Amino acid sequence: MTITPDDKRFMKEALSLGQKGLGRTAPNPAVGAVVVRDGVIVGKGFHKVAGGPHAEVNALNDAGEFSKDATLYVTLEPCNHYGRTPPCTEAIIRAGIRRVVIGTLDPNPQVAGGGADYLRSKGVKVIAPCLEYRARALIAPFVKHIFTGLPWIRIKAASTLDGKIATATGDSKWITGQKAREYGHRLRDISCAILIGRGTVEADNPSLTCRLERGAGAGGPKDPQRIILDPTLALSPELKVFNLKRLGLSMANTIVFASKKRIETQIIRRLEQLGVEVILVGEEEGGDAMDDDEHCGHKLSIRDVLAILGERGIQSVLCEGGGAILGSLFDNGLVDEVFFFYAPKVLGGQKAISSVGGVGQTACSDAKRVYNCKVKKFGDDFLIHGFMKEGIYSAFEC
Repeated sequence: MTITPDDKRFMKEALSLGQKGLGRTAPNPAVGAVVVRDGVIVGKGFHKVAGGPHAEVNALNDAGEFSKDATLYVTLEPCNHYGRTPPCTEAIIRAGIRRVVIGTLDPNPQVAGGGADYLRSKGVKVIAPCLEYRARALIAPFVKHIFTGLPWIRIKAASTLDGKIATATGDSKWITGQKAREYGHRLRDISCAILIGRGTVEADNPSLTCRLERGAGAGGPKDPQRIILDPTLALSPELKVFNLKRLGLSMANTIVFASKKRIETQIIRRLEQLGVEVILVGEEEGGDAMDDDEHCGHKLSIRDVLAILGERGIQSVLCEGGGAILGSLFDNGLVDEVFFFYAPKVLGGQKAISSVGGVGQTACSDAKRVYNCKVKKFGDDFLIHGFMKEGIYSAFEC
């Protein structure tokens, strides 16, 4: 079946709507939909939150009686089973939709094609796929989570042209300008959680909230869950990030991962009184470890940390550093998407802190390759955005 230029145009609109659900729909995927009749969009919708109506239903409700004999564009194959909500295929048939254009079929082999086949059996014309590369990018966090149990890992680093994120003394404010930092908050908005290490908390005393006037979703900006790696529980409970919930400044959870070998009961109790959850994980001495405290040598298993987050339904994690954590994620092949910001500055100095640490590669031929890169300017700064696997393209414009 032929995909027309109009089909691509309306699917792009559905994809843009689907982006509004990023970071908000777990354990479900982000999905967008539009209803088109006589070449005009008469209904729009996206999946806003798990347990709520799916994108198709929201679009059909928005279109109302104009859904009859119309075309539905939806980024992901409509479901044909009962979950928290009834099957979307039944809603499509009841609304009188004549034609359905699907971005991508469901990647789950147990249900792939079921919704499309059912619609066809009821006389609905179904065309799939349409702009599949972008539709699959939109659901990439969902796909990785259901197949591996691990969250999709985005890493963000802001450095000088020579790759430094801080001086030898730890000063890092500010390397990039306001526009680049605002985009960093957009990445927080579309991620389920944000991950940083003890050193970054000590140096910056951050709040790790999303400070945008408008977020991707209809409900405004969303704070990600805050994940902090502090192997020896050395951080002060007085830091901002531990007191946001108590002060009513953010309802997102804060979780601290620490070593099972360092059970500081008094500190744990103090953090829990502030509404902070402490999770103890094992230390590992091999390559599958995260060295977040180079001076005392304590290491947390990055795979254990991510597996626990995955078990909690967290689909996507934005890691903002520091360099030891980013290096460990790269060393273990766990990075999916990268956002490297560069400022037109040079710090120099052998002891200045690099954006990516870890063990690294012994030969240039073994360097980690970034695919499908895009470059965008933010004021005087520029961003390189790409993926760690071939065949994945951006679901949204930088």
